[in-house]
Amino acid sequence: MGTAYTPGLTVSADSVIRKIRRLPLKGQVLVQVGDSVSPDTVVARTELPGPITTLRVAERLGVEPRELSKFLLKQVGDKVHAGEVIAERKALFGLLTSRVTSPVTGTIDFVSEATGNIGIRHLPTPVEVTAYLRGLVVEVIPEEGAVVATRGVFVQGIFGLGGERHGEIALLANSPDEVVPDMKLSDEHKGKVLIAGALANWRLMEAARQVGVTALVTGGVLDSDIKKLLGYDIGVAITGHEPLPFTLIVTEGFGEIAMARRTFELLASQEGRDASVNGATQIRAGVIRPEIVVPQDETLTMDNLQVPEEDKFATGELNLGTPIRLIRTPYFGALGRVVSLPPEPQEIETETKTRVLEAELVTGEKVVVPRANVEIFPHE
Repeated sequence: MGTAYTPGLTVSADSVIRKIRRLPLKGQVLVQVGDSVSPDTVVARTELPGPITTLRVAERLGVEPRELSKFLLKQVGDKVHAGEVIAERKALFGLLTSRVTSPVTGTIDFVSEATGNIGIRHLPTPVEVTAYLRGLVVEVIPEEGAVVATRGVFVQGIFGLGGERHGEIALLANSPDEVVPDMKLSDEHKGKVLIAGALANWRLMEAARQVGVTALVTGGVLDSDIKKLLGYDIGVAITGHEPLPFTLIVTEGFGEIAMARRTFELLASQEGRDASVNGATQIRAGVIRPEIVVPQDETLTMDNLQVPEEDKFATGELNLGTPIRLIRTPYFGALGRVVSLPPEPQEIETETKTRVLEAELVTGEKVVVPRANVEIFPHE
């Protein structure tokens, strides 16, 4: 995805937030520019091809691979059900019959007369991308997805776990430095985005799990409690896919740390309103921060979703002209601007394919680098 994020954490009472909602491969876009969407609105849909199960049919029938076609009951492209006969050989005037059945439901993908094998592709997996935000569709990416925008409160955390969710904000702590006891949680907090204080310890997180909390926002957390919660050490790769029934967002850091008063008071002022949250975090190339988005109540229009000039690089999107800093050798620390965003993945020096961009450095040199190797960095 063509996304990078500004260094530091954003805490804003009025921001225009734009999110690219893109399928992992081409499919069908279900919305149009100007459509109003809610967090659960499906904006695009596709199907991931299923894996292939290979069967040694000629070997099981006891025939030569080149003879396989004589015994097939199904051809390439035909649908089959688990347990259905796909090949059959009769011997001794029909007294002996050898059959091969499909172990899975799917489609015949290939028949090889060189090996005598048949490939059955499993049923595709449907994939849907939702809007995530309550807002408007401001751009459609043909066959891929859409850009959804909203306006309202935008708060970034420093670390998070769990993916995209939404729920009503409820205040759990009375002050940003309070350590909330787990017995303060009750069934009334089910489905809520809870604003805690200085620490979410393991007991509080376990209570959040049992109650059915949507998200827990806290100033600090202990690394040992995260390990206890997950059952393993968290790595340095991107988070957001942990097997947790709630999303955790840490605004300040590790340890018992009071939530910044500005952050606490801003979130507390949103109590009772619906928020979209995402705990995905990446601290390496292409920094990603966990976030809380609370759309405003007023009617959204294409006009009031225009990004103010002073904030035009604060939405986390790479566009032509975006100021950037390169964060990988051989251009580590170099400043420049985006001059081209090729849409298709390209092969790089490591012989892997990835999305790249072309940047013009302040020295005038033009370079092509992976998009993950830059961060948005206003420098003028």
